[in-house]
Amino acid sequence: MKRLVNCLLLSLVCLTLSAQKPATNTAFQSGERLEYKLFFNWKFVWLNAGTATMHTVGTTYKGQPAFKSSLVTSTSKRLDKFFCMRDTLSSIVTQQLVPLYYRKGANEGGKYRLNEATYSYRNSRTNVHLLYQNPNGERSEFDYEKAEPVYDMFSMMLRARSFKGSDFKVGDRIKFLMADHRDVDEQTIIYRGIKNFTTEDEAKITYRCMVFSFVEPDKKGKEKEIITFYITDDDNHMPVRLDMFLRFGVAKAYLKTATGLRNPQTSIVKAK
Repeated sequence: MKRLVNCLLLSLVCLTLSAQKPATNTAFQSGERLEYKLFFNWKFVWLNAGTATMHTVGTTYKGQPAFKSSLVTSTSKRLDKFFCMRDTLSSIVTQQLVPLYYRKGANEGGKYRLNEATYSYRNSRTNVHLLYQNPNGERSEFDYEKAEPVYDMFSMMLRARSFKGSDFKVGDRIKFLMADHRDVDEQTIIYRGIKNFTTEDEAKITYRCMVFSFVEPDKKGKEKEIITFYITDDDNHMPVRLDMFLRFGVAKAYLKTATGLRNPQTSIVKAK
């Protein structure tokens, strides 16, 4: 179930960045709050897997104005009997969307893990200090220096939301460097095109969405689709649906509520 957290963030990591430099934030503001319902398919039955909430506020980090975003996920009481998950992630970026700090505290299946990434910049290069704590409480630290931009899942999501999807063509492959756990690795996302998605709740809202796939190589070196995600085709770039293909089944996440949005929801095609 721990992929559920990563998938929610990767759902917005959909645009490549050519340089790690200041950018203009056009997508979100302090006070934005996105809430999701999570579902898991167990032996052909869809179970309520839990909830996830993403919240962004203005803050100050080492004396400079910044944004702090948090993502809190929790499995339902029913699913807790099989796998209990309580994860809290946070990311701090400058007002120009440059990453400063990332933290993930994960209590999954009764085991606690901690991941941290601290960023610094010298001579147009990115320096990343990673800290990892395993379930036994043992800590290890790693340092990387890259000429290319480096992001964790959360800071990449915040940066990517301000880019335009109109620059993509179906089949385009987007590659980027991501710091996660102990390493800095290259990841790949493929653009699938524009599709409409209608929510299955009482609201029956139809969104015009950009569709992307996150892929990873399998043991034979072939690409395997891990996530298909639907992002609103407007200036908010909100993920409204995620299909996650996990080792032990299929999970889905649906946007439940969105408040404090910066821009009009022009991607809504039809509302009940």
